[in-house]
Amino acid sequence: MIWNREEYIAHMNFEYTGKEMFCELFGLLVGLDEEWKQQGATPEELDLTAFGWDYVLKLDAPAHTGAKTGIVPKVLEDTPEYTLSTDEMGRKVKLIKASASLPLPLTHPVEEMDDWLKIKHWYEFTEDRVASREQLLETKKLQDKGYLVIANMPGGFDEPRQLLGEEALCYAYYEQPELLHDMLDTMADTCIKAFERVSDVLKIDCLFVHEDLAGKSGPLCGPSQITEFLKPYYRKVWDFVSSTGCTMFSQDSDGDMNSVIDAFLDCGVTNFYPCEPGAGMDIVALRKKYGKRFSVKGGLDKYVLRGTKEDIRKELEYKMCDLTMGGGTVFGLDHRIPNGVSLENYKYYVNLGRELLGMPPVSEKGWERMAF
Repeated sequence: MIWNREEYIAHMNFEYTGKEMFCELFGLLVGLDEEWKQQGATPEELDLTAFGWDYVLKLDAPAHTGAKTGIVPKVLEDTPEYTLSTDEMGRKVKLIKASASLPLPLTHPVEEMDDWLKIKHWYEFTEDRVASREQLLETKKLQDKGYLVIANMPGGFDEPRQLLGEEALCYAYYEQPELLHDMLDTMADTCIKAFERVSDVLKIDCLFVHEDLAGKSGPLCGPSQITEFLKPYYRKVWDFVSSTGCTMFSQDSDGDMNSVIDAFLDCGVTNFYPCEPGAGMDIVALRKKYGKRFSVKGGLDKYVLRGTKEDIRKELEYKMCDLTMGGGTVFGLDHRIPNGVSLENYKYYVNLGRELLGMPPVSEKGWERMAF
């Protein structure tokens, strides 16, 4: 079912709209489509349009705030097992086709301040980062018709990681703090200038940042690093965007974020996802602890779908409860649907979830496309 902009904003700000939101946030893991084909899946089941997922009409704010390198990616080697390339940052990257949807960087463009200064212009503001006034007005027309406008900012952890690599970034917090401050100050300046120009024409509804800074054992930076490095960056951008009327600041990070949630709340974040149960992110426990201080998306254990129907029922009955319903939750799997999940189990999961949320069961036909 389509959710318009006003409904979605109200829901994510804990206003009860009379309905709950049930989505597939990420889709099938590599290889699952072949498993489902063997089980008789229809094309509509494979592209998930058969399942009646809720979605919001959305579009990105027409402003580019990330790296503008001018480098053209190039394939160096392509085999049945992997693709070796250079990407838009000039890094050598390797994609393992059987198990990955994102390539792994093998090299990075920055080791020290001199390297950063050579490429700093990739992130500095220029007027061509923002669409023409005509394009901005076209975006506003769609917003007026119910589309949610999302502004993207580079990750305060993720973007320096792309430039330095994870290990080098973690050392840099202690050994090259001035490098990281200059990176994030530059990115903040560009975001603010870009979003100022967008906000002259239309309203930014949601600020979004991708981080992916944690795994099962916890985050790769702690509260002290977030407070010293990420908070000034986040707050500069969020304080401006929120001053224009934006009420949602959404952060995407896998893994166990429990130890840094408070630090990110101080940064202005209002929504966390995908809230992986396998990494200790329990949306019921989080709601008990934090109340309505932030909304969540995801939170349903994807691996439970490999188990029995009773396992699925136990998970959904625990998560889809009075505490999590009534606004502030977009129910969905905590990441891609994993290999080994049968089509039968997936259908059971969909219809049971819909039943618990007060929705009608999935029809065999006639569902609108998924676009959340």
